[in-house]
Amino acid sequence: MDKLAQKLDSLIELSHDLGREDRGWAILGEGNTSTRLTAETFLVKASGCNLGTLAKDDLVACRTLPLVSFLDRRNASDQEVDAALYACRVNEGAKKPSVETLFHAYLLSLPGVDFVGHTHAPAVNQILCSPRAKEFAQKRIFPDEVVCCGSESLYIPYTDPGLKLARAIRSGTLTYYKRNRIFPRAIVLQNHGIITIGATAKAVLAAMMMAEKAATIWIGAAAFGGPKFMSKDQVHRIASRRDEEVRRREMKL
Repeated sequence: MDKLAQKLDSLIELSHDLGREDRGWAILGEGNTSTRLTAETFLVKASGCNLGTLAKDDLVACRTLPLVSFLDRRNASDQEVDAALYACRVNEGAKKPSVETLFHAYLLSLPGVDFVGHTHAPAVNQILCSPRAKEFAQKRIFPDEVVCCGSESLYIPYTDPGLKLARAIRSGTLTYYKRNRIFPRAIVLQNHGIITIGATAKAVLAAMMMAEKAATIWIGAAAFGGPKFMSKDQVHRIASRRDEEVRRREMKL
């Protein structure tokens, strides 16, 4: 099987994992996924399709550069955004790409990012729809959260989905990189959901699963006066341990 076919299969498998009905992370047409095909193109979920039952025909091949360039527009009407999404398709007969294709295009242009997943995971969203959303992004409560989701997540205040959200994610990602010298593994969107990125589909799924577990523990700890956070030194220790780096490689994270 060639590399592009492997990526297609991995993307469909990731989509099914993120869209499992029993998890409730993405129901009906919620959520979206993507993978880089080449330096110029990527695959993304079509608008309105269900992640849990995603098929090959529900994916749209898009050109990266026109969408990344479109982010430089400060204002655009909904009609202009729709036109840009239709125009970026490699195959003019394909379905309409998700409205969130703009942030997928940007994130897949980052070095080392080959897969992106976005869901509305319920436990995560319980916190993101609360006054403690930013705190959830910036703090950690157990070691494996650091291993899979990084030392902190990128926090994005509520922003209108589409062009404005993609621009906010680009701005936030660049600021995060300047401060940490690495890109975020998880991006949390207030009153909206979570995005996880990585070099593999497995890394995207692992970060999503661990973020949902962390949120569930947060909510449970609240009943006992918590959560109690790890200190910055403790987080740094886990993030920089050589044995944890070996474990990440073995798990393909």
